[in-house]
Amino acid sequence: MTQDLTQAALQRLCECQDARFKTVMSSLITHLHDFIRDVNLTGEEWMTAINFLTDTGKACTDMRQEFILLSDTLGVSMLVVLLNQHRGAEAVEATVQGPYYWEGAPQMENGANIAEGVKGEPTYYSGRVLDEHSTPIANACLDVWSGDGEGNYDMQLEGKKEMRARAKLYTDADGRYAFWSIRPSYYPVPVDGPVGKMLLKMGRHPNRPGHMHFMLSAAGFESVTTHLFVADSPYLDSDAVFGVRDSLIVPFTKHPAGVAPDGSKQDRTYYTACYDFQLTRAGAADGKSA
Repeated sequence: MTQDLTQAALQRLCECQDARFKTVMSSLITHLHDFIRDVNLTGEEWMTAINFLTDTGKACTDMRQEFILLSDTLGVSMLVVLLNQHRGAEAVEATVQGPYYWEGAPQMENGANIAEGVKGEPTYYSGRVLDEHSTPIANACLDVWSGDGEGNYDMQLEGKKEMRARAKLYTDADGRYAFWSIRPSYYPVPVDGPVGKMLLKMGRHPNRPGHMHFMLSAAGFESVTTHLFVADSPYLDSDAVFGVRDSLIVPFTKHPAGVAPDGSKQDRTYYTACYDFQLTRAGAADGKSA
């Protein structure tokens, strides 16, 4: 009887003209029906699920995307990344975008401090953007953002929403980039909504290791969204959104007050983090998943 219902639901797609949509929906219906049979789902449990999804939608605002958080914490976002990044062997690995991307970050010059007035330990980020032959890519765009030294993103702060610790920078003729920001702290994903309650019931912690976000793009190359993770941060082995990749874990080297690599004088302890990003030329990927 239940299999007949599944077949009837699939048959309703027989006149669908969008082949890809039909494939996706047919698989979704099949797996959803199989899941319900597998766990012998009760009516009460199904209503709990519907109410949970309703609450997840209600928790979304212009500055908060609870559905992205749900996808992230169930490992779905990272699975999609793994299936869809087709890259050269040495190209930088992608990871999740996360729920705190804010389009329209201010453009700043190489070497700028993108985190003026932001709490945290000053950190000088530098490196190059390269092609598959390690040739520098000039005018590559780096859209960068992070939380502050206490793990709070600008979107989460009370009061007027203003961009902080965010910027767009472009590489110079030698493919070099550099900027000052802060050393990112580990932090919990929001736990005051339905996803937080789900994590609590699952017996999971909500924490992410410290990281800086990068969204890289250049003419003629595949764009990539990735992080640099602080090498000694807690939770590298249990990131709440499954986003850590070994190649993205970077030493943040501590320095005493003095002259920094860019020649500026620092009056307190600061850090440096150096990383070269290699991009995959558009159409030149090896066709294999990351």
